Amino acid sequence: MKKILIFCLAILAVPALVPSARAASIKLVAAHNQTSQENPYQYGMLKFKETVERISGGEITVDVHAGTIGTNEDELVEKVQLGAADLVVASPGFMTKAGIPEVDMFSLLYLFNDFTHWEKAVDGVAGRNLAKIINQKSGNAFRIAAYWSAGVRNYYGKKPINKIDDLRGMKIRTQMSGVVADFWKKTGAIPTQVAWGELYQALQQGIVDAAENDYTNFSLLDHHKTANGKFITETEHDYTTRIVLASGNKWDSLSEQHKSWITQALNEATAEERRVTYADLSKSKARVIADGGTVNSIDKAPFIAIAIPIQDELAARLNTTDMLKIIRDAGK
Repeated sequence: MKKILIFCLAILAVPALVPSARAASIKLVAAHNQTSQENPYQYGMLKFKETVERISGGEITVDVHAGTIGTNEDELVEKVQLGAADLVVASPGFMTKAGIPEVDMFSLLYLFNDFTHWEKAVDGVAGRNLAKIINQKSGNAFRIAAYWSAGVRNYYGKKPINKIDDLRGMKIRTQMSGVVADFWKKTGAIPTQVAWGELYQALQQGIVDAAENDYTNFSLLDHHKTANGKFITETEHDYTTRIVLASGNKWDSLSEQHKSWITQALNEATAEERRVTYADLSKSKARVIADGGTVNSIDKAPFIAIAIPIQDELAARLNTTDMLKIIRDAGK
């Protein structure tokens, strides 16, 4: 895998550095919202912990939390703001709540052709530009530490989709960021908000008719074993971006040595998280089928026809048309 670009990051408040042969030790809190220990986020965070503790000789230590300080991403973003967490994994859509609508560019559906296209975009000019926007518009409250992958998302529900009209009237649990909800509304579905930790029960009890996520994330929590989760249609609507988010103000308080160690560890963690994500997709799909889930494919052209105008409209509204072109050109 090519070298991964890490743009910026942050950490928990540290004791003031004083002239000495050895800087004060630092304890970091790293968190994500997935409760499974087999989730790629967990592998990435554990790689970060192992690497930074090793190369710093124990001067930096890390506590990793897998859903234990919040299973909703907005909780985790708030903990960065409050200084209760240093590195958290969040969806771009949750950053719109912080008054940074430009981050929704990476929430757009059918934006990327494949994982190669996605990597070129997030590790290239588009990713660097978005990192600058988030940092500047948040007044250095937030910085992007890395871009991680959450796989490629598909529909799963109480019935398969054979044509786009099959979605009409279906209550689908999805991210409620504007562009995502708009897309599903235009398919005829009814976007519905359900906390990730409550989704198994919502599917089992018929509170929602369907959901959408990648094979690994939904199969680790057995969503495909519920009454309303066993039919998977490979819509492949989102090569999904997750942001490893931190506080710029706290990052600025670190010594150059600490920054160097953390940056190196984040590079290795990002490579590991992506490697596990990509490798797990086929294994997770096989597990779903072995457990009795059914899988079908669908003509994606009608879905893409809905997505393209949403992409264009958002870019025009946010004055990010140039960024959209850069992203699209990366896939050519």
